[in-house]
Amino acid sequence: MTKPTLQIIIGSTRPGRVGGRVAEWFRDRAVAHGDFAVEVLDLAEFGLPLFDEPHHPRLGHYVNQHTKDWSAAVSRGDAYVFVIPEYNHAINAATKNALDYLHSEWAHKPAGIVSYGGVSAGTRAAQMLKQVLAALQMVPLAEAVNIPFVQRLLDGDGNLVPSEVMEAGAITLLDGLAKWTEATTPLRDGRADKAA
Repeated sequence: MTKPTLQIIIGSTRPGRVGGRVAEWFRDRAVAHGDFAVEVLDLAEFGLPLFDEPHHPRLGHYVNQHTKDWSAAVSRGDAYVFVIPEYNHAINAATKNALDYLHSEWAHKPAGIVSYGGVSAGTRAAQMLKQVLAALQMVPLAEAVNIPFVQRLLDGDGNLVPSEVMEAGAITLLDGLAKWTEATTPLRDGRADKAA
């Protein structure tokens, strides 16, 4: 049986960002967890401009190649983990923009959040993100990993050295994602509509 695909989305596009290191750590935990095929999507590599499609995303009539590429990538996912920073007490623009580009590609899929920052650990951004995910008919999990003072967790080579709390949080988040991915499968493959 094919494993569902978990996509870890690096939300920061800033040069010198920490998000890639955080995503690498979580990717390794997700692979070791064993319930998912794991893929990392880096918003910096997609280079999406500010939303520039002429039609509403719910129509799926994309005209720009960057949107078509983003849609094809996200469509492969069955569940997501957003690795996000907090900018000015809010979600960063690149993450919000990437979400706004699409509609049906996100629907009926669970999403977890790994946030990072200073003293707040990105929790304000995470709460804001959950509202956006719910508006896109996703299932935002209550479980999350929030990393305070993330810069202090980098070793001399720039690698993330996780705390025990982070490690335990990752397992809890992955367990929840596995359960919700299975529970929402009928909504994604149309079986729920046929049974109604």
